[in-house]
Amino acid sequence: MKHTLFQVDAFTSQPFTGNPAAVCWLDHPADEAWMQNVAAEMNLAETAFVHPEGDSLRLRWFTPVVEVDLCGHATLSAAHVLWQENRCPTDQPLLFETRSGTLTATKVGEKIELIFPIAPAIEQAPADGLLEALGISEATFCGKNAWDWLIEIPSAKTLRQLAPNHSLLAPVSSRGVMVTTQSDDPRYDFLSRFFAPAYGIPEDPVTGSAHCVLGEYWSRKLGKTTLAAYQASPRGGEVEVQVRNDRALLRGHAVTVACIELLF
Repeated sequence: MKHTLFQVDAFTSQPFTGNPAAVCWLDHPADEAWMQNVAAEMNLAETAFVHPEGDSLRLRWFTPVVEVDLCGHATLSAAHVLWQENRCPTDQPLLFETRSGTLTATKVGEKIELIFPIAPAIEQAPADGLLEALGISEATFCGKNAWDWLIEIPSAKTLRQLAPNHSLLAPVSSRGVMVTTQSDDPRYDFLSRFFAPAYGIPEDPVTGSAHCVLGEYWSRKLGKTTLAAYQASPRGGEVEVQVRNDRALLRGHAVTVACIELLF
């Protein structure tokens, strides 16, 4: 059976920047091994699969090597495709049932708004070898939530120049590592990069789920509830984060760059 996949650049309004994801619409649930094979074939940070489930939609995310519990940019990409292809009305929120509970996507002007849960990073000593694998000599903060490490460093220049040893980082990185610093660019409140070699993603271009944690962290530190963020990966991308109690509202653009017909 043929399937159509859309490749979308998320958290950007410019093609060939932001974070690419593939989105596949299914009329009914698919075999898990097939979905993993498709994600490996796409070889993007995430491939999203969506199908109807009652009055809502089931959404699953796969990296090239594993299914994940939460992904922001592929959720934003999925919402973008569903509205672009007129599968869902744009004046109504989308409800996605996921491994992380029900997630909501809403059109807000030209942007898409996602409502995600916040799992704050709790301060703790870094895992043995973690800072060395990142090439970091000084950390202002080190903490961890259920999935990722969060490390603040004092220099934006150092952040941009990071070149981690991914073979050393994978065994000590849990799902991934967020490295962040206050922005030296007046357009943004904070900068970040995200590395996840343990999940087959040496560096993720723009990580929506990480901005739930980053937004909560910088909201407390800067005393602001709405923040402008830039993920300073080679592709780069912009995320607006609003912290509201135990939820993060993530807002960003998306642009479709390719349509692929899968023959198997």
